[in-house]
Amino acid sequence: MAKATWNNVVLAESDATIEVEGNQYFPPSSVNMQYFNKSETHTHCPWKGEASYYSLAVNGDENPDAAWYYPEAKHAAKDIENYVAFWKGVEVEK
Repeated sequence: MAKATWNNVVLAESDATIEVEGNQYFPPSSVNMQYFNKSETHTHCPWKGEASYYSLAVNGDENPDAAWYYPEAKHAAKDIENYVAFWKGVEVEK
């Protein structure tokens, strides 16, 4: 079971994550969306496609662009389309 936490709150928890390039991607249904706000940030990966970001808001603290996902992943990354991964101090345990 993988779990993502930040600021003492569980952001996502699942036994169906997919690991890509050392990151755990959580299924959308396992993510506690009450802590997520869509960001205007986007980045591009040559083989996964364009990533969109979420900023986190937990207990009055914000963590900008701390989660990302691929809403329209390229063919090679279709398995992680809409799955959410974390960085910027979010602790992910496997």
